[in-house]
Amino acid sequence: MGHLDHAAFGWLTPVLSYAMACIGAALGLRCTVRALDATGRSRRNWLLTAASAIGTGIWTMHFVAMLGFGVTGTDIRYNVPLTILSLVIAMAVVGVGVFAVGYGRERGRSLLIGGLTTGIGVASMHYMGMAALRLHGKVTYDPVLVALSVAIAVVAATAALWAALNIHAPAAVALASLVMGVAVSSMHYTGMFAVEVVVEPSSARLPGATAMQFIFPLAVGLGSYLFITSAFVALSPTAKERAAYASAELLAEPDERAVDVAPPGFRAAGRVPAAGRPQTAASGTSYAPSAGATPSYAYPAGPVDAGPPGP
Repeated sequence: MGHLDHAAFGWLTPVLSYAMACIGAALGLRCTVRALDATGRSRRNWLLTAASAIGTGIWTMHFVAMLGFGVTGTDIRYNVPLTILSLVIAMAVVGVGVFAVGYGRERGRSLLIGGLTTGIGVASMHYMGMAALRLHGKVTYDPVLVALSVAIAVVAATAALWAALNIHAPAAVALASLVMGVAVSSMHYTGMFAVEVVVEPSSARLPGATAMQFIFPLAVGLGSYLFITSAFVALSPTAKERAAYASAELLAEPDERAVDVAPPGFRAAGRVPAAGRPQTAASGTSYAPSAGATPSYAYPAGPVDAGPPGP
């Protein structure tokens, strides 16, 4: 039986993987909170971001931890298609759970369905990633520890979704994310302690890619995605902030109903000439009488017909 090393680089990989789990959980929780305050297409987009964040964070946590995994007596390679499939499974199944909570009418039932689905998705990602291992030997699992790791994943996912439904304060979300990071890391290392490897020495070349050839660049890329998305979510206004901005803009805008929309000349028609006399015929302009005033009439410009001359 080969000796398994879960921390070949010391505390570097466990601490870094825990940080990735916390960042993914925090981002997923914040996006879920934003989704619950939104409607229509905006809610859908926030839930998609939450699913990608949680799935990416868990996947990155797993494979960053796997960078420190080694077995005495054999090299380790990773099957590239299976590794990518594990990432797709993580995001897809987590997405089903997140959408169940985001659109569910009964919170209790939605929470149970979402937590169970998301937990199974996390566990599926973990063991699909382990199935991508290529080494000289045979890998077996302790069924009790496997069942325990799945139970931890389900409980952790349910707790995360409960926090998204009930905890909205940023400080509380940060604390919940730290707890979630512990839960996800515990699930991972419980599953890893379930692994047993019987090494079969061989000089044959192992198929697949090494961790540094494939896992490390992909983990760095996904970690960068988490950081950039976190910055975007932190800087984007919440629903309450947008409502406050809209209210402020409405207060700042002039009331169009108070603007004088009288047609041109209306005010002039309501004035009486200064001397109280009708406008002279020379100007050709008439004025409408004010209330109570004797109507005056204007005469067209030009010669005035005075009638026939007197005798």
